[in-house]
Amino acid sequence: MTTESVKEKIGIAAADYIDRFLTPETIIGVGTGSTANCFIDALAPNRHRFEAAVASSEATAERLRSHGIPVASLNDAGLLSIYVDGADEIDASFNMIKGGGAALTREKIVAAASTTFVCIANASKQVQRLGAFPLPIEVIPMARSLVARRLVAIGGSPVWREGIITDNGNAILDVHDLTIDDPARLESEINDWPGVVTCGLFAMRGADALIVDDGDDIKILNRT
Repeated sequence: MTTESVKEKIGIAAADYIDRFLTPETIIGVGTGSTANCFIDALAPNRHRFEAAVASSEATAERLRSHGIPVASLNDAGLLSIYVDGADEIDASFNMIKGGGAALTREKIVAAASTTFVCIANASKQVQRLGAFPLPIEVIPMARSLVARRLVAIGGSPVWREGIITDNGNAILDVHDLTIDDPARLESEINDWPGVVTCGLFAMRGADALIVDDGDDIKILNRT
């Protein structure tokens, strides 16, 4: 089975999973990336069963609208019952690294506004310890070098993702070689640095459920 067909399978499973949440008043949070795109495609036939979706990026908003799904502002939507998004890595405690698609800040905001966060991923994203995937950090452009020096001081090897500007007008640093033994502590530490908008650790608000293709079948796992 190709990678794309696996993502389509996961997207269909996620659309089936959230069926229980759908009411005419439901507003769904939707993430960013190729697996999230497959979820949007699978969700489209049910677009008349819920009110709207909140998008975590401009690209996601465009794809939702292309399927005739109304896009709502989070400021208008308020608390969301469900948020569905992928991950670059996820550990056994459902801590994640996200931001490969440069949408980490808006993803973190939508996740924080959601009662239930469902992560969708293939088995290759499951890891024992986070950090093999470089940790993305969104920074205000004038602080890029300052933040990079601080990352070096804690053992990281930051690389500026040149040519990429986030939907918020900021830069991305991808940090290699970090030892992430305590994801929530490191997330809090980096987020407190001047110039950091947010880092791509999702530990203080991790996933509640994981829909994963383990190579044989789809599994739905819940955080314990």
